[in-house]
Amino acid sequence: MAYKGKFKPTQPEKYKGDASNIIWRSTWERKVMHWLDTKDDVVAWGSEEVVIPYRDPVEGRQRRYFVDFYARIKNKEGQIKTYLIEVKPKKQTMEPEKKTRITKQYIQEVYTYAVNKAKWDSAKEFCADKGWEFIILTEDTIYSL
Repeated sequence: MAYKGKFKPTQPEKYKGDASNIIWRSTWERKVMHWLDTKDDVVAWGSEEVVIPYRDPVEGRQRRYFVDFYARIKNKEGQIKTYLIEVKPKKQTMEPEKKTRITKQYIQEVYTYAVNKAKWDSAKEFCADKGWEFIILTEDTIYSL
């Protein structure tokens, strides 16, 4: 199974960015793209169009976080709300349990979580400043789209 490909929107006018070059990097991202493209209450969306600076907690360097999705969605009252959406496995959204034996895998899990948390904290602050909302979708929510 391919874990990267191009997405061709059925409603390219809703896409903010280059609609001929939309890349999905997981089947979950592809599913979210399809949902954003086909739902009538989604008035605009983009993939990796919003970039947020953050400090890498491990290396201490300033980096750039390309959020998976930007979406403007009309609610039941007709108001349009803006969301930044990240797609991640549920396991990567939780702090790893402390282990008695430190393995390479455990170190990688701790590193991944620390970097993700730094990105997400920066994204939440970025969204709060703009009146937007940052959400993380995992397999628990993606399958219900």
